[in-house]
Amino acid sequence: MLFLGLAGLTLGLMALGSATRVMNAGLSCPDWPLCFGSFVPKQQMNLQVFLEWFHRLVASTVGVCVLGLNGLVLVLRQRLPRWLPWATGLCFGLVVFQGILGGLTVTQLLRFDIVTAHLATGLLFFSSLVTIGTALMPYQGTGMVNYLPWASFTAVGLIYLQSILGALVASRWAVHQCLGSASLCSVLYSHFIGVVPAALSVLIVVVMAGRTAALHPLLRRLTQLAALLLGLQVGLGLSTLKFHLQIVVLTVAHQFIGASLLGVVLAMSVIALRDRLQAKDLPTIHPSTVAPSPLT
Repeated sequence: MLFLGLAGLTLGLMALGSATRVMNAGLSCPDWPLCFGSFVPKQQMNLQVFLEWFHRLVASTVGVCVLGLNGLVLVLRQRLPRWLPWATGLCFGLVVFQGILGGLTVTQLLRFDIVTAHLATGLLFFSSLVTIGTALMPYQGTGMVNYLPWASFTAVGLIYLQSILGALVASRWAVHQCLGSASLCSVLYSHFIGVVPAALSVLIVVVMAGRTAALHPLLRRLTQLAALLLGLQVGLGLSTLKFHLQIVVLTVAHQFIGASLLGVVLAMSVIALRDRLQAKDLPTIHPSTVAPSPLT
């Protein structure tokens, strides 16, 4: 639960980062890692400075939590799966790299490729936490998932790629550029085109799960949640385009729901894979080894 709780905190951090970008607060603190040369810039504090400062504070908190988790896992490693120390070490490496990218976004004045890489790394870190958390949670499957794990993992990859395209649109302000001066329209259109395979892959997973009668209730609930989030995400995307990204709540919600959809489908993928692996480990009883019934 610690990993899933940290994943939830990271999800909130990404939403806060989206709000910081939409509110043009990314350079409100001109220096890094401090803000106006101090830990708490009381004299310069306004809404934009607060957003950027609070974003850094939450990011630092996540980093400290990951460091603490690494220490805890190392202490308890004899009682934990052998892969877990490596996985938590990967998470810590991603946090360090994310911190470096965060500093570069300020020193390089929000250069679009660095901003895009910043979000891509954040999503990868979030996905790692979701994967570890769902791999560790207690679960006993039904063995009735068929090809669901592979279909859902494919959907995860397509959603992640679509999220990167969305980050590129946001970092280059492609919506404003395309609608205002007809420039960078190719970047915006690539995001539109990417909606199709990502959405279709999620719908295929939903249909496959719906046609599986003995699907585990947890997997069925996650599938239903994924369908709901997909509908919300498409609606939010159309709304943000209609209002030219002028409504902050819609834009932030679009990023939040997109990351949530990624997390839900990924959790479903990991659980479905565990279900399939558990089914393979069950002993197979040959009919010849079964004793005849006394009534026969």
